[in-house]
Amino acid sequence: MKFSSTFRLWGTLGGLLLLGLLTYLGWGSFGLSAKIGAMVLLLGGIIYVCFFLMKGAGLPTPKQFLWLIPMSFLMFVSSNGIATYGLQFITSGLAALIAALYPLSVVLIERFYFKAIKITLATFIGLMLGLLGIVFIFYKDSLQMHGTNYPLGVVLSLFAMLTWSVGSVIISRNKININAYYSIGWQMLISAAVMAMVALYTNNYIPLQSIPGRTWGVLVYMVLGGSVFAFVCFIYSMKHLQPAIASLYAYINPIVAIWVGSLLLDEKMSVTNIIGTLCTLVGVYVVNNSLKKQKDPVEAVADADGM
Repeated sequence: MKFSSTFRLWGTLGGLLLLGLLTYLGWGSFGLSAKIGAMVLLLGGIIYVCFFLMKGAGLPTPKQFLWLIPMSFLMFVSSNGIATYGLQFITSGLAALIAALYPLSVVLIERFYFKAIKITLATFIGLMLGLLGIVFIFYKDSLQMHGTNYPLGVVLSLFAMLTWSVGSVIISRNKININAYYSIGWQMLISAAVMAMVALYTNNYIPLQSIPGRTWGVLVYMVLGGSVFAFVCFIYSMKHLQPAIASLYAYINPIVAIWVGSLLLDEKMSVTNIIGTLCTLVGVYVVNNSLKKQKDPVEAVADADGM
């Protein structure tokens, strides 16, 4: 029994590492610049929606559309569009530190809104260790400042992180009768329309005829990797793991980026990077170990109602 529990624990950690790698490869270059973000979302949404329509899925009902519209804002317009705009005013290192608050915010939502988990001392220590690891990796870059709009960039990044957290929890607890992957496709289409209107209004777009051939290749990669494959992995993890555990991939992503850069691009691996990696992995282990035995009372009630 003890061996089985340990195997599941390391299986979850391995799954988070794999998810971190896949989402890094998908989202690492998926910064969603304001100039081509709407196009990426549009093409990704078309792929999702057309796939399910060909499989016989009907159009969303009016009730489902009323759910899809705010979710589109939470998962894409804010979490990607606003976050990208905020990057004009802060460093990428500080943005990474703010994004690393995502697991903590998910845990707080799960605890105080859904009352679904208990924040034990081990859970808190694990979250802080994970965050400390990211600080070790990015603290130098995060200390740099970018002009008078620096506070605005921080506020926008925090807002984007919080909306992503709320959207993630809602996805994991979705009771709307619509396939999660199908709903993501519609969210992408709705978000693409909103971001396209913003781009046209602000004149911040690139005419199709001005896009060079090489950029089209990058665009295809962003659509398939960032819009399709990475989101399949993300939604799968949110549906099969507790949100508080699945959110830990946000700690893994920066680590994967650092080590991939070291292995493939000959970037220097510093002592602080190694210390940060160890801190974060230990933190993920501790959080997962502290939460895996907790029974989610929200799901328990739902199971009882369904019997």
